[in-house]
Amino acid sequence: MTAIKHALQRDIFTPNDERLLSIVNVCKAGKKKKNCFLCATVTTERPVQVNVVKVKKSDKGDFYKRQTAWILRDLAVVDAKDANKENPEFDLHFEKVYKWLASSIAEKNSFISCIWKLNQRYLRKKIEFVNVSSQLLEESVPSGENQSVAGGDEESLDEYQELNAREEQDIEIMMDGCEYAISNAEAFAEKLSSELQVLDGANIQSIMASEKQVNTLMQLLDEALKEVDEIEYKLSSYEEMLQSVKEQMDHISQSNDLIQLSNTNNVKLLEEIEFLVNYLDLSKGHIKALTDGDLSSSKGIEACTNAAEALLQCMNVALRPGHEELHAVRQQQQQFRDLREQFARRLTNHLNNVFVQQGHDQSSSIAQHSIELTLPKHLPFHRDLLRYAKLMEWLKNTDREKYEGLNKNYVDYISRLYEREIKEFFEVAKIKMTGTSKEGKKFATLPRKESAVKQDIESLHGSSGKLTGSTSSLNKLSVQGSGNRRSQSSSLLDMGNMSASDLDVADRTKFDKIFEQVLSELEPLCLAEQDFISKFFKLQQSPALPGSVVQTDSNEVDGGYLSRPHNLLGDKFSVPSEKEETSIIRSMMIKVFRCIEPELNNLISLGDKIDSFNSLYMLVKMSHHVWTAENVDPASFLSTTLGNVLVTVKRNFDKCIWNQMKQMEDVKISKKSKVGILPFVRGFEEFAELAESIFRSAERRGDLDKAYTKLIRAVYNNVEKVANESQKTPRDVVMMENFHHIFSTLSRLKIACLETERREAKHKYTEHLQSYVIYSLGQPLEKLNHFFEGIEARVAQGIREEEVSYQLAFNKQELRKVIKEYPGKEVKKGLDNLYRKVDKHLCEEENLLQVMWHSMQDEFIRQYKHFEGLIARCYPGSGITMEFTIQDILEYFSSIAQSH
Repeated sequence: MTAIKHALQRDIFTPNDERLLSIVNVCKAGKKKKNCFLCATVTTERPVQVNVVKVKKSDKGDFYKRQTAWILRDLAVVDAKDANKENPEFDLHFEKVYKWLASSIAEKNSFISCIWKLNQRYLRKKIEFVNVSSQLLEESVPSGENQSVAGGDEESLDEYQELNAREEQDIEIMMDGCEYAISNAEAFAEKLSSELQVLDGANIQSIMASEKQVNTLMQLLDEALKEVDEIEYKLSSYEEMLQSVKEQMDHISQSNDLIQLSNTNNVKLLEEIEFLVNYLDLSKGHIKALTDGDLSSSKGIEACTNAAEALLQCMNVALRPGHEELHAVRQQQQQFRDLREQFARRLTNHLNNVFVQQGHDQSSSIAQHSIELTLPKHLPFHRDLLRYAKLMEWLKNTDREKYEGLNKNYVDYISRLYEREIKEFFEVAKIKMTGTSKEGKKFATLPRKESAVKQDIESLHGSSGKLTGSTSSLNKLSVQGSGNRRSQSSSLLDMGNMSASDLDVADRTKFDKIFEQVLSELEPLCLAEQDFISKFFKLQQSPALPGSVVQTDSNEVDGGYLSRPHNLLGDKFSVPSEKEETSIIRSMMIKVFRCIEPELNNLISLGDKIDSFNSLYMLVKMSHHVWTAENVDPASFLSTTLGNVLVTVKRNFDKCIWNQMKQMEDVKISKKSKVGILPFVRGFEEFAELAESIFRSAERRGDLDKAYTKLIRAVYNNVEKVANESQKTPRDVVMMENFHHIFSTLSRLKIACLETERREAKHKYTEHLQSYVIYSLGQPLEKLNHFFEGIEARVAQGIREEEVSYQLAFNKQELRKVIKEYPGKEVKKGLDNLYRKVDKHLCEEENLLQVMWHSMQDEFIRQYKHFEGLIARCYPGSGITMEFTIQDILEYFSSIAQSH
C-alpha cells in the first residue's frame, strides 16, 4: 500500500500541487467488484482546499488516472454502519449517498480518522460522523500510519523551510564526493554512518581533554559559596534590627485605623441623614396642593399633579436596612399614607362630579343633533377630562380600588348618555328611511333640575359606586308612532316581494346615503371614545389607534415621572399586562356602546323589509367599514361589532339571493300565449345591472361572484324547465330567445366571473337557433328529398354515382318527373307559409325574426346546392336542372321578408 501511495503522489497529485494524506482501497457495495482508491488530499498552496478523490486504474495500462473529485466541504455525513462491530462497509453523503466496501477494516478506520482530523482542522466540525467508534475519533491517540500523515505531515507542512544556498552547496559537495550516492544508496548510507562514528570519537576525546578546565571551574564555585554565606549572615543581623522598627510601625498603624474608622462612620452617618432628608421630605407647597389644591383650574391641576408625583416618589423610595426602625421614618411614612388617602378621596369625588355635570351639559344638544341625523361630539368633554390623565395614572398606581370605582362610574353614566343619543339617532334614521312624518312627535329631552343633578352626584358617591337612571327618552315617540309603523311595515313587505324594476332608484340611493351616514357617524364616535378611554384611564392598546400615545415605558407619561410602587404599595395590587389592559378596554367599550349592535341589526332588518335589494348596498358599505376598522385595529370594539353586523347583512344578502331563486322555481307560464323573455331572465338582468353599479368600487366582490354563479345556474335550469313545459311556443324558441337575451346582458355588463356562463349562453343560443331552423324548415322539397335519399342509399351500397341513372327507379325520366312537381311558385308559397309560422312563434322584443329568416335562407340554399351536386355527379351531361335557381331563392326570401 505504501508503494501505491508513493506512486499516486508522484503521478497524480504532485503535478496538481496536492499532497496525499490517506488512502483506502474500496469497491462499490452490492455491485461487481471493481476496485478503486479513495484518497484524502490537501493543496499545498494557501488557502488550503481539502478534497476526496476517486482514483482508478486505467484499462489500457498499469498507470492510474483521476476519475472523480469531491470537495470535503460538500460532505455532510460519514456513516461507518456499526460502531461496535467491525464492518468494512461505510457511506459518504455528498449531493447523494455513495456506498463503499473497504478491502480491510484498518484502511477504513485510518481513512475515516483522517477525514475526522481534516474536519476538525479545516471545516470547524461541520461533518457529522454516524456509527463511528469514539476511540477512533480521539485526536490525541494515533490510529495508524495514515493518521500520523494527517497530523504530523500537516504540521511539518506548516513548519517546512527551504534550504539556504550554503546548505545546498554543502549537500552538492558531499554528493559529488560520492558519485554512487544516487545509483547505490546503501553504500552512500554506510559511508555516512562510518564518518559519523569518527566524529563521535573525536567529540569524546575533546571532552576528556577539558577535565582540567572543569576542576578550575569547581574551585571557583566553592569560593562563590563562601561569599554567599557571609552575605546571609549580614542579612540576618539587618533583619533583627528591622524587627524592632516593625513593632513600632504596627502600633502607629493601629492608631491610624481607629481614626480612619471613626471618620468613615461619620461620613456614612451624614450620608444616611442626607438621604432621608432629601428623599423623605415633601415640601409645604406640595402638601397644600394635595390637601386644598383647586382641581377645577388648569394651574391647580398641574400643581396637584406635581405634588402627587412628588408624593409617589417619596413613598416609593427604597429604604436601606434599618431605616424602617427609625421613629421619624415611620412617622413620615404614616403622613405620606394619610396624604395619599385624603387626596385620592378628594380626586375621586371631584371626578365623579365632573362625570355627572358634563353628562348633563352634553344631553342638552341631543334633540338638535338627532334632527340633523348626526351624533353629538364628545370632544370638549374628552378634552376637559384628559387634563386629569396623569392624576388617573397616579390613582391607578396608588389606590386600585378607587381607580376601578371611577372606571365603573364613568362606564355606567356614559353608557346611559350614549344609549339615549344612539337610540334617538337610529330612530331619526328609520324615519328618514321610511319617509314617515315627524310632526306631532317631540323628544322628551327637557332639562333636568338641579336637584336631579345633585341626586346623581350623591348616588355616585355612595358605597356601592353604582349609577341609576332612565335608559331612554324615546319611549314616548315609539308609542306614538307604533300605529303608523304597523301600516308601513305591511306595505314594505309587499314592496320587498316586488320586482326590483318596480322600485324607484331614488329611494335606493336615499337609503344608501342614510345608511352610509349612520356608519360614518358611528365610526369616529367609537374610535374617539376608545382613544379617550385608553388615554384617560392609562390603558395600553395593542395595536394603537391613530392619535393615541403608546407608552413604551410605564414610568414616563408626557414628560412626567410617575414611579411604579415598589415599597409601600407593591403588595397591594399587581400591574395588568398589556394584553389584559386591551381586554379591559374592550370590556368597557362593550358596556358603553351596548346598544349599537342591536340598533344596527334593527336598522338592517328595516332596510331589508323596505327593499330586499337594499342588502346589496348594506353589504358593500358594511364590508368597506369593516375593512377600514380592521386596518386601524383588528381587535378593536368597532372592528368586532361591525364584523358581527356584517354577518347579519351577509345572511340577508344570501336570503335575497335565495328568494330570487325561489321565485324562479315558482314561475308559471300561460298556456295560451307566447312565452317570450321569461320574467326571471329580466329580473337577473336588472339584478346584475344594479349589483354592478353598487359593487363598482367595492373592495371585495367574492360574495357577489358566488351569488352570480348561483343565480345564473338557477336561471339556466329554470329556462330549460319552462322550455320543456311550454305548449304554445316550441322549446327551441324559448331556449333560443332567453339565452340570446342572457348572452346580450353578460356581453354588455362584462362580468368576469361569468365569462364561462356567457360562452355557454352563446353556445346554447346558437345550438337551439340551428335546431329550430332545421325543425321549422324541415324538407320543403319532400319528394325531391326522398328521391335523392334513394340515390345516396344506392351509392352507399357500392353502386358508382355515374351508374345510378341506369337504375330503373332513378333514371332520368323519373328525375324530370320529380323536378316538375316543384316549380318556383310552389316553392315561394311554401316559404311564405313558413315565414308566417315563425313570426307567430317569436316575440317582438328580442327582434330575432330577421336573424332566423336569414339562417333559414342559408339552410335552404345549402340543400339546393346539395341537390345540384348530386345531379351533376349522377347524371353527367343530361342537362337536367332545377326549375328555380339560387337567385330565385334569394328573391323569394327577400320579397317575403319585405311583404311582411
